Amino acid sequence: MWRCALPPLLRYPTVDELGARAAALVARRPRDARLRRVGTSRAGTPMWLLSVGHGSRQALVVAGPHANEPVGGATVLRLAERAVADPRFTEGADATLNLLLSLDPDGLRRNEGWLTGPYTLGRYFRNFFRPGFLEQPEWLPDGAAGAALPETRTLLDLQDELRPFLQCSLHGVDVGGGFVELTHDLPGLAGRVAHTAARLGIPRELGPYDTLYWPSLGPAVYRIPPPRIGDLAAAITEAAVESTWFHPYRHGTVTAVVEAPMWGVAAVEDGSPPADAAAVLRTVSHTLRDDTRLLEVLLARLRPHLAGTPDAAALLAPVDDYLLVCPGLADTWDPDIADGIRPLPPLSTAHLAALRIAGRRLALRTAGLLHQLVTSAGRDPAGVLPDLDRLVEQWCADYRDGIGARWIPIARQVEYQSSVVLAAFELAVQHAPACSRSSESGWGSQAAVPMHLE
Repeated sequence: MWRCALPPLLRYPTVDELGARAAALVARRPRDARLRRVGTSRAGTPMWLLSVGHGSRQALVVAGPHANEPVGGATVLRLAERAVADPRFTEGADATLNLLLSLDPDGLRRNEGWLTGPYTLGRYFRNFFRPGFLEQPEWLPDGAAGAALPETRTLLDLQDELRPFLQCSLHGVDVGGGFVELTHDLPGLAGRVAHTAARLGIPRELGPYDTLYWPSLGPAVYRIPPPRIGDLAAAITEAAVESTWFHPYRHGTVTAVVEAPMWGVAAVEDGSPPADAAAVLRTVSHTLRDDTRLLEVLLARLRPHLAGTPDAAALLAPVDDYLLVCPGLADTWDPDIADGIRPLPPLSTAHLAALRIAGRRLALRTAGLLHQLVTSAGRDPAGVLPDLDRLVEQWCADYRDGIGARWIPIARQVEYQSSVVLAAFELAVQHAPACSRSSESGWGSQAAVPMHLE
């Protein structure tokens, strides 16, 4: 077990703090850690890779693939501090730990309205931002060769340069529980996840809605199916499309997607059979349809007034995506609609809790983005803000009082995610060949260019 003297993390790091803390670590331990700029975001933000150790086998950890999931940034800093505090971990495995501080730094910056707290559901959803599907850097809607986003190209280039034996993509669940998705099985990981979750009081999600049709590798651990061509709904809900998770598969890379919750819900860990699954599914699907209709009306009132509104296009893209997929999801979950719909697998109480959370999540994200469209304009000519505030409060209360969503302190979120990454590392390294994976001459030994000279 690693030990480090860092104080508990009380809030999520911002984009600038991620870079500054990484640079401070390198300045303090220049022989053990290096920092290099590996790319530039669409808005011109530097993308930094922090590397610890000098081993020939490369591990890649990617923080911030989704803009609204900041726990990964805190986790990579924690992992780096632990690795320099005990170099035997990387030395013993002949490994180098490569930590991408943020895959979507521009999106992370857009979340800074809630990032530093206070952490309430209402504050989070009113300031939530995640780009539309086509602007999310982990996905490859046109395949790797057609990847256009500079953030995506940065990650693809890193994967092809390092050929890592392990890639960990660090995600956050806003409301629910923790779970892991794998491209290859790592026997023993489910037990390690269970131990860590129990130690930290983190609920494990035993039926995430985006893994409904995926094989289980153990409680809260799921096998990601190979990429397939799918529609937007599949991309948003199942993630079984071509992505950067599978791109390094050709190198023998094991990819682990590690999900850590912000607000935990005990019901997502209840694997018991439900008393009346059909009744719950009807309620969930009908509620999603009703919420969608309310939001569509508000958007129709607001849209004519958006000309000249700052960032209207960026905020409207995810709104349109969510409103497009909601009716189809409601139909998929409705037990009274069967013709032409993929049948649901047998469902536990945990599955039903996850579906209820997912439907409400889509509505709350949409309402929060519409709220920002109004507040960023500085005026409300359509008179929608009171309605949006009422809906956000009502739906957050349902999370809080209806399903028992409770805030998990950031220190525990980070400890959970970093412990799962370390478990995946230890299991994957047992099967990793020892050979150099970097095409950069002299990589792993040279001093980094200081950030202030970049």
